[in-house]
Amino acid sequence: MPKRLVTVDLEKCVGCGLCVLACSRKFGYAGNDYSGILSVSLSGFERGATVIFCRGCEDPPCVQVCPTGALKKRRGGGVIYKEDLCIGCKNCVQACTIGAIFERRDGKIAVCVHCGYCVDFCPHGVLAIKEVKA
Repeated sequence: MPKRLVTVDLEKCVGCGLCVLACSRKFGYAGNDYSGILSVSLSGFERGATVIFCRGCEDPPCVQVCPTGALKKRRGGGVIYKEDLCIGCKNCVQACTIGAIFERRDGKIAVCVHCGYCVDFCPHGVLAIKEVKA
């Protein structure tokens, strides 16, 4: 059964960014430029923070607008990203209804592929990897 990244308790997110750094690191990069997940402050400590990542659309609009097939529909929701096919057109960035595809410094994109690597780095249990029906 396929798995997908989910938020368990978003109220616990403090915006530490460890998930962001873990994601970039998984793919061999430092910093947050290559991360498929983003932690964002909601204007101060009282309002907390949130994480933005691909929520695994059943019919991803980003796949529909990709002219090269760099984004493919993933079993269980979300996408598979084939970086070597990406031409940096950013059609997918504009098509994503929740703003979960990020522009990288090199002109390509970063998107969560639901590997779950970030889960172990979240000190507050905000993220989890769960099985989903395909």
